Amino acid sequence: MIIGLIGVVVGLLTDAALAASGRALIVPPVTLSVTLAVIAIVVVVLALPIRRAIRGKTTLRLDPFRAARTAVLAKACSIMGALVTGLPLGLLLFMLTRTVVADTSSILLTVSAVVGGALLLTGGLLAEWFCTLPPDDSDTEGDPDRGPEPGATHSHA
Repeated sequence: MIIGLIGVVVGLLTDAALAASGRALIVPPVTLSVTLAVIAIVVVVLALPIRRAIRGKTTLRLDPFRAARTAVLAKACSIMGALVTGLPLGLLLFMLTRTVVADTSSILLTVSAVVGGALLLTGGLLAEWFCTLPPDDSDTEGDPDRGPEPGATHSHA
C-alpha cells in the first residue's frame, strides 16, 4: 500500500512539475496496459503448476528452484503492480483536478494504465498465494510462543 501511495505522489508531482514548466503531461501508451496484463497472466500461469504440486493434484515432481524463482517473480510483480497502479493514478488525479480538463483519450489511456497496473498487482498477489506452502503440523512444535506440546519429551545433548 505504501508503494502505491509513493506512486500516486510521484505521478502527481511529476505532472504538476511538467505543467508548471509548460511541458506536455505524461500520457501512458496503450501498450503499457497490454504489457502489464500479459505479464500478470504469465506469472499466474507459471504459478499454477506449483499450486497443483503443493495441493497434490499432480504426479510431477516440483523443482524447488523453479518454485523459488516463480515466488520471487510473483513478489516482484506485486510490488511493481502497486507502483504502476499508483503512478498513473497520480497522473489521473492531476488531470482531473485541473481547471482545464484533459481530452478524453488522455484520460482513457491513463485509466487503462491504472487497470493494467491493478491487473499486475492482482496477478502477482495471486501467484504469491499459489506459491505459499500450507502450514505444517511440525512447525508448531518448535514455536517458542506456544511452549512444548503436552506429553512431549525433549532431550538436550
